[in-house]
Amino acid sequence: MKELRLMKGNEALEEAAIRAGVDAYFGYPITPQSEIIEYLMAEDTEKRTGMVVLQAESEVAAINMIYGAAGCGKKALTSSSGPGISLKQEGLSYIAGAELPCVVVNIVRGGPGLGTIQPSQSDYLQSVKGGGHGDYKLIVLAPATVQETVDYVKLAFELAFKYRNPVMILSDGIIGQMMEKVELFEQMPRSTKEYEWATTGKKPGKDHVIVTSLQLKPEEQEEVNLRLQAKYREVEKNEVMYEAYNIDDAEYLFVSFGSCARITQKAMEMAREKGYKVGQIRPQTLYPYPAEIINKLADQVKGVFTVEMNDGQMVEDVRLAVNGKVPVEHYGRFGGMIPSPDEILNAFEQKFIGG
Repeated sequence: MKELRLMKGNEALEEAAIRAGVDAYFGYPITPQSEIIEYLMAEDTEKRTGMVVLQAESEVAAINMIYGAAGCGKKALTSSSGPGISLKQEGLSYIAGAELPCVVVNIVRGGPGLGTIQPSQSDYLQSVKGGGHGDYKLIVLAPATVQETVDYVKLAFELAFKYRNPVMILSDGIIGQMMEKVELFEQMPRSTKEYEWATTGKKPGKDHVIVTSLQLKPEEQEEVNLRLQAKYREVEKNEVMYEAYNIDDAEYLFVSFGSCARITQKAMEMAREKGYKVGQIRPQTLYPYPAEIINKLADQVKGVFTVEMNDGQMVEDVRLAVNGKVPVEHYGRFGGMIPSPDEILNAFEQKFIGG
């Protein structure tokens, strides 16, 4: 039976992980996501489901533990923020190159450097463009509520195993720290399925399974890359998610993701009260990006306005989607500052209405 609770975002995420039958969590504390490992430890997950929870000696160690668990075909989860996610990039590239499933949670804080523990959206480019080396992609989900955080844990593992690819849940300190009512799904058993690609020992009648991202011959490395690119095209074709508000009669379009989209939605409502026909697109997947709907709406609207808690990162993908059809403008606060609906509306009027 489903269960209603009032929960903090980070804790709801980890309760969802337990209920999703995750086999192992490896991580390291860093604000504003330290409650994740604290919640798992307090819940005695080994007693509840047999899930392994381990604080590694560093973020580099944690992502390589994820690599090992994923290579065995297990549901493996890690989380971090800011500098910790940066340290995980080499391992993520290895995991993507080896075509293994795992889920990484990034509760974004302000940067660059050690920055601030306050919420930000400044890891967008790192997440969707591949923060590590090589031509690889993460599937990136962007929740805007605590409920979506819960739902996306389950979805993230489904996508990770469907495509044998790392999936990132890109959240931020607002969603991680706020409390909302959530509906938790029923406990799922840990999977006992054995995958042909998993390193679980010698399989009868088959050679040993080898997990690697190393190819010494260039023609073989190109073949791997071509296979990966074909997979990414399938992801782009099948897995785009977004929400649209008031787009039927829209003359202007707001685009925003995550917690910032909630603030932007209020600004959109205020703009409509002033007589501006404004609609909104909220990307739920940042990769694959909902470029097609934005491109289509660019034939209808006079301009597109992106709002982000950064100095302008997602706006690059919006401009690519619009392809020069109409002006694209950006408004952002960064370093941990959160925009207000009034600020967003004023910036929109200055950039498009001439107010």
